[in-house]
This record gives sequence, C-alpha cells and structure tokens, in this order.
Amino acid sequence: MDADKSEGCCSVQLIDGDGIFNVSGIDHFIKDVKLGECGLSYAVVSIMGPQSSGKSTLLNNLFRTNFLEMDAFKGRSQTTKGIWLARCAGIEPCTLVMDLEGTDGRERGEDDTAFEKQSALFALAISDIVLINMWCHDIGREQAANKPLLKTVFQVMMRLFSPRKTTMLFVIRDKTRTPLENLEPVLREDIQKIWDSVPKPEAHKETPLSDFFNVEVVALSSYEEKEEQFKEQVASLRQRFMQSIAPGGLAGDRRGVIPASGFGFSADQIWRVIKENKDLDLPAHKVMVATVRCEEISNEKFAHFITNEDWRKLDEEVQAGPVSGFGKRLTAILGSCLAEYDGEATFFDEGVRSSKRHQLEEKLLQLVNPAFQDVLGHIRWGMLEKFKASFDKALDIGEGFSSASSTWHKACMTQFDEECAGAIIEQANWDTSKVRDKLVRDIEAHISSVRASKLSELTSQYESKLHEALSEPVEALLEGANDETWTAVKKLHRRETESAVSGLRNALAGFEMEEETRDKMVKSLQDYSRGVIESKAKEEAGKVLMRMKERFGTLFSHDSDSMPRVWTGKEDLRAITKLARSASLKLLSVMAVLRLGDETDNIEKTLNVALLDATKNDTSKKSITASDPLASSTWDEVPSSRTLITPVQCKSIWRQFKTETEYTVTQAISAQEANRRGSNWLPPPWAILALIVLGFNEFMTLLRNPLYLGVLFVGFLLAKALWTQLDIPGEFRNGALPGLISISAKFVPTVMNLLKNLAAEGQTPPAANPENRPSSNSTSSSENPPDDKSSSKKD
Repeated sequence: MDADKSEGCCSVQLIDGDGIFNVSGIDHFIKDVKLGECGLSYAVVSIMGPQSSGKSTLLNNLFRTNFLEMDAFKGRSQTTKGIWLARCAGIEPCTLVMDLEGTDGRERGEDDTAFEKQSALFALAISDIVLINMWCHDIGREQAANKPLLKTVFQVMMRLFSPRKTTMLFVIRDKTRTPLENLEPVLREDIQKIWDSVPKPEAHKETPLSDFFNVEVVALSSYEEKEEQFKEQVASLRQRFMQSIAPGGLAGDRRGVIPASGFGFSADQIWRVIKENKDLDLPAHKVMVATVRCEEISNEKFAHFITNEDWRKLDEEVQAGPVSGFGKRLTAILGSCLAEYDGEATFFDEGVRSSKRHQLEEKLLQLVNPAFQDVLGHIRWGMLEKFKASFDKALDIGEGFSSASSTWHKACMTQFDEECAGAIIEQANWDTSKVRDKLVRDIEAHISSVRASKLSELTSQYESKLHEALSEPVEALLEGANDETWTAVKKLHRRETESAVSGLRNALAGFEMEEETRDKMVKSLQDYSRGVIESKAKEEAGKVLMRMKERFGTLFSHDSDSMPRVWTGKEDLRAITKLARSASLKLLSVMAVLRLGDETDNIEKTLNVALLDATKNDTSKKSITASDPLASSTWDEVPSSRTLITPVQCKSIWRQFKTETEYTVTQAISAQEANRRGSNWLPPPWAILALIVLGFNEFMTLLRNPLYLGVLFVGFLLAKALWTQLDIPGEFRNGALPGLISISAKFVPTVMNLLKNLAAEGQTPPAANPENRPSSNSTSSSENPPDDKSSSKKD
C-alpha cells in the first residue's frame, strides 16, 4: 500500500479491501504532497457509482491522476478495491480526490451493502464535493442502478449529527441526444423522490434536501464512442474545480473544514467510528471555525511570545543569576501577549475563544515556569549560602551552636519570603511552599552536617588521645607479662577512660543535645577505649611465640645480674631450663585471655599441669583414655569474646616453642662438655709414670748424645709455634671432632706461614737478628707458659 507517483500526481490506497486504514501510507502521502503547509486552503473530492461505470477513467482524465482502470477487453469486473486517495495535478488550491469501490459489484457479495454504506458515510464526512457517476439511460427509470446508491447516500447522511454542506455533482455518462436541459429536471425529480422516501429522524422530518446538499448536474459523452468530445467536456468540467473553495465555487459554502495538517488523523478517527457502527457527531460550523481559527491565533501568539526579545532577554538574565523585579517584568510581557490574542479572537464563539485563551495561557505559563523555578532556585541558593556564611561566622566568634542556628535560620527564612513575593506573576497562582520547604530542609541539613562534623571532630580528638595514652603503655605491659600485668592494664584503662569521658561531656555541653544522644557518644568512647586494649592484646597474642622465645633466651643465656652466661660445666642446666620455660609459660597464660574485669580463671594452673609438669611424669603410665585439658577450643568459665589464644592453640604454640628452643639447650650442653674436656687435657698420672719408666733408656740416650737434645729443642720450638698459631686449646673447647676438623683445615696454611717467616728472617741483616730473636722468644715464652706440659703431652 505504498504511494504511487507519476508526473505531478501522487496516490495511495487509503483503505484496503478489508477495511484496514493505511496509517503509515497517509502519513507519507501528506509529507510527499506537502499537505500540512496548506492550512485550510485545500479541497477533498470523492466519486461514487456502480462498479465498472468508468469512475477511475473519469478521475484520471479530469484530475490527471493514475488510478487503475478496467480493461474492457477482459470483461467487466471490479478494478478499484477499497478507497484510493490522490492529489490532483495542476489544480489550485490543493485538491485531493478519492476513488471509491463500486457499489454493486458481484465480487464482495453479501458484504457489499455494509462496506458500501461505510465508504459512502466516510466520503460524505470528509469530502467537500461528491461526484455521483451514473448512466444516462438510468434517468427516469424506476429500477435504475443509481437509485440504491442515492438511497445509501441519503441514509448515511442521517447518521451525521450535524452534517457538512456537501456539493453533490451528478455526472451523467454516455449522454444521448436528449438535451441536458431536459434530463436535469427528471434527474432532480428522481433525487427528490428518493430523498422523500428515505426514513429521517424526527429532527429532520421537514428538512429540505438543499440544507444538506448543493446539487449540480453535468453530462459527458461516451468515452469509447466519442473520445475527443468526452475529453473536451472533461477539460471544461476541470475548470470548475479551479478555486473550488472560493465563494461561488463548487465548494464555496462548505462547513467544518479540518486543518490540512490534521487531515490524516481526522480521517483515521472517522473511519474507526464508522467501522464500529457508531453515529458521527461532527461539530457545528460555527464551533468548528472558531475552534480552528482560535487555535491558529493561539499558536501564532505562542510562537510570537517565544521569539519576543523582552522575554528572551529576561530568560537569559535568569539563566545567568538572580534577577530583581522578575515578577513585574514577566507579568507585563504575558499581559501584552494575551491582549493581542483577545483583540484578534473577539468575534469568534465565546466558549471556544475562552477555552483557547485558557489553553494559550497554560502553555505560556508552562513555558515560563522553568524560568520562575530558576528564580526561586537562585533565591533559595542565595539564602542557603548566606545562612552558611553567617552561621559559620557566628560559631567562629564563639556563639553557642543552638543559639546561632536558631537566629540565622529565622532571619534567612524571612528574607526568602520577601524575595519570593517579588517573583510572583499576576497570571499564575504558583505555590512557592515546595521551594521554601526545600530551603528549610537544606538549612536543617547544613545544621545537622555542621553538628555531625563538630561532634565527629570531638570524638576523633578524644579517641586519638585515648589511643595515644593506651596503645604503647599496654603494649609495654603485655610484653613484660606477669601476675600484675592485667591489674596494671585495668588501672591504666580506667584512669585514661575516665579522663577522656569527662573532657567529652564538658565539650558536649554547648550543643544542647538530648541526654540519650550524649550517653550514646560517651558509651561509644568507652567502647573505643576497650577496643584499643582488645586490639593491642590480640596483636600481642599473635606475637606470643616470639615473646616466649625472647623471654626464654633472655633468662637462659643471662644470669641474675643480666650478664651473659659462660657455660663452664658447673651450672645447673636443668634448673635454668625449667626456670626459663616456666617464665615463658607464664607469658603464655597471661596472653591467653582478656582480663579487664574482675573475673578469675585457672588458665595458668591448667597450662602448668598440662604442659610444664607433664614432662616429669612417665608418659607410659598415663592411661590412653585420660582426658587432655587442652583438647578444647574454649577455656572453662571464659567466654569466647575474651579468648585471645584457645587451649588447642596454646598446646600447639608450646610444642613449637619447645622445638625451637631445644637447640639452644643442646648448644649449652655441648658447651659444658667441651669446657669440661678442655680443662682436663693432661694424661692421667699412671700414664705419666709409665712414660717415665718405659722411656728411661731413651732419656739416657739423649744425655749421652747432646746432638739429639738440639734436634728435640728445635722440634719443641716448632711444635710450640704451631700450638700457638693453631690455638689448639681453643679449638678443642667446642668438642673433639669440631677441633680436629678445624685444625686439619688450618694446619697446612699455618706451616707454610711459619716457613715464610723463617725464610724472611734468614734474609734479614745480622744486626737485626739479635733484636728480633729475643723478642720472638720472649713473645713465645709469654704467650705459651705451659711448655713443659705440652711437651710431655706430646711425648
């Protein structure tokens, strides 16, 4: 159902054969022919008549349209289906022509009557001129084909509550030799008889035909037999459609014209009503004209107002910022626009004129309302900023919070009301209460924000003081955990919390706040104080293994005077280890739970029994089914909220602690054994006696041969030098095997070093030898006094 275009012509199927209105098609059609620009200067022509009576042929020749025509050689059949609409080419003003489906076709069958009446009513409702196509030989005949058509036209006309004054142009086709002057009276008489025979409503019983129709008659020769004459007559008839809506034209006295821009929507709505089998209630001519004209004037004045320089300037000023005298200036501009409307619409129907004026006024007020709202927004924003500045300044100079907020709140609201009164316009009764309420909410929100900020500052200030006063001292107390640790922590917590709460209460006195709110803030500060200690305690509990190892290392490796221990073998290593482990377990028991209240617990005793004393018992004597006091995730009579280290965790920590400190104890034991061996390096007495007895002969040999003594003396000196250089007593102090390994690694480099030194002394001048040699001997002598013992040990 797309529009068809040819030279100067455009057509569209307005309603298809099934009665479906082509909404998209008519919209495109109106745009293509630019119908919306015509205003009221357009006309609508329709044609009705029997099927295959040459309606489309007549329209195509008369208006230069392109409607589909019947092919006579294929037989008489339905050509036009539904209703087609086209624009006439070369006719001014813009003229639209509708080609209706034939009224007595065999194709539609029983549905013919229904669609015939619907299409006829539709044509009468929107057409200014209706062409009735009829055969010349039907005039004067009782059973003529045109009589059902005329009855249909007159019947549907009665369904129009206030029908249009329509021009009905009878086109007599295939005119015979009988003059038109003789045919026209007979035709008019037939028309009158049909009119009189049609049932009419009570209101139109005596209404003459001329009140509904302008009847015109024209005759045309046969198109097939006298084509040239037919075209000449059609050309003459075409001239009558030029300026057809002008006074004296074919549609010069038409009524109820719909503006061209609304033609498509109007036609769609009329067809919907007709399809629903309802009566059409078209407005009266006077009301219709007034409605259309007043609407045009209203739109014109509204468009003029939009481009009004005074209004545009005022609107720009409003966009830029606050405007003084806004109400008076806008009232004058609106009053001028409405006065112009009243002047041009004076002579139209009063009801329509007033209605359209009210609509125009509403549109104008709707247009300027955003500017009015902007003005109120500027006023509200200005008052809010003034309140903020004044309120903050009052607080800075020391004025009470509540007093300052109340005073400036009242002053700003009074000034707001005065400025709003100057922005009101006379034409509208606009309410400023919403903006006023918004300002009140904004001011109260700012007061609440400042109050919250001030209170937050106070809270943060005292929380910071508490954190500084508690954090490091609590950490130090927990690091040196003992029986008095939690007592000291509780005293510190109570003292600092009471001090901070007292300061906060004094600071809150100036806010005049409710007692309940004040108590909540105090309670929050107290909770924060406890939270600092709990947080620090949990942090230290996470370091408990490290603290235990540090305490064990300190007590195990240092004596009572804090001096580093030297493991000589005389120390009671078992007692020292037990003491260090007991102190470490004490730290674990202190850190196991929080003790900020007066609660008591048996955690220390439980840990001692389960961990420390367990090593004294023979594990083989323990029953397999004996219960483990640490095989639990909670302590007896201790809530989980106070638990820092669970029993299971304590057991695991102690196991890891023992594993990691076992090496330290082992090293101490090794050091004692090494020291013990280092102090007993001489052979036993019986070995010395055996050496003397068994070596007597060798000793006598040495006495008999002094050369051996010299060799032995040189060997002694070399051995003494190696003893000193290798630090043999020091190497064996850590054990026999480590000493041997260390000496074997250092032996060759030491020997090489000695040989280098001897070679260097041999190359030294003789004068230097006496000085160096005694020095070397004295050094060797002073550094190594136990020469005899070493020599005897070697032997």
